[in-house]
Amino acid sequence: MAKTPRKTSATDLKKTVAKIDSQILDLLAKRVNACQKIVQNAPSLTIEQQLSSEESELAKWLSSNKTPLAKESLSPVMQEILSLCRSASRRLRVAYLGPQYSYSHQAAVEKFGANADYSPVATIAAVFEEIQRNQADFGLVPVENSNDGRVTDTLEMFAKVPTKICGEVKLHIHHQLLAKCPREEIREVFSKPQALSQCRNWLAKHLPAARPIEMTSTAAAAQLAAQKEGAAAVASRAAGLNYNLETIASNIEDNPNNITRFAVISHSTAPKTGNDKTALLFQTEHKPGALADAMNIFKKNRLNLTWIESFPVANSPEEYLFFVEMEGHSSELKIRRMIASLEKKTLRLEILGSYQKTEPVN
Repeated sequence: MAKTPRKTSATDLKKTVAKIDSQILDLLAKRVNACQKIVQNAPSLTIEQQLSSEESELAKWLSSNKTPLAKESLSPVMQEILSLCRSASRRLRVAYLGPQYSYSHQAAVEKFGANADYSPVATIAAVFEEIQRNQADFGLVPVENSNDGRVTDTLEMFAKVPTKICGEVKLHIHHQLLAKCPREEIREVFSKPQALSQCRNWLAKHLPAARPIEMTSTAAAAQLAAQKEGAAAVASRAAGLNYNLETIASNIEDNPNNITRFAVISHSTAPKTGNDKTALLFQTEHKPGALADAMNIFKKNRLNLTWIESFPVANSPEEYLFFVEMEGHSSELKIRRMIASLEKKTLRLEILGSYQKTEPVN
């Protein structure tokens, strides 16, 4: 008679897990050491090049994943491993539009991981100033939202300050209704204007008697909701956890595909990866056909535009700057040719940067 296999005990399973944990720690230490040596042996390697290489590594890891683990679950884990290895050689300083637990903070951590020094600042202009004063290695600023369109303050700073875009983060914005009281006791709902606007229909349907009140940030709204009777906030899940608020309702945004795109800024552009975009700023003469002539250059060079925005020139009524983004890297021949032709048709032309394309993250 065949013997019945002995069932593995809980104690044995715990020992197996402990052994695997020890192996993981050992492998992490070896990876950190190897990454340090790579940086030491390549003194000319810029931090923008290092980040670009890491993004390519992450994409390869996820595409070659043969395990039953979901890509969405693996991505943040692998991102933190990269952040850990990077910080062993150099801990990055990152400025973002604060306060902490805002969506800008969430996007910054998504890009750089937990192993970076984060500096929340009060305005978008202050993020640019941190880069110009070399108080930060990178800055992160919102560029556009799928509901509300362009972020005017960011475009204004690109027009004023010589700064390069070296990356982007596309973040799915999921708003939570947070409070310390039951829904029926909520009399006021606090949040930044954009968040209230993005949840307008939900709030009108489910909290018609509650008064919406604008705040400077979603995180500040969550802090107030934690202190005030009958108050709720529209903010991120992270803000709710930080201020010990209950999630009264999840994902209350009217548009389920609500995405904010953030630009990563620094002093240098990113290296070519083969999956890039390039952003330009230009100004044409104020005369008939000038803009059409400029835009025709993109068509002649078969460049696919992914973003176009116009922005008024300061102190020059009826004159505009144009922000465009196209597929490809500024080092590519067809883009170099396009830029040479465009220079002849414009009063001002600046390459804002080239950077790797990204997919939205939750």
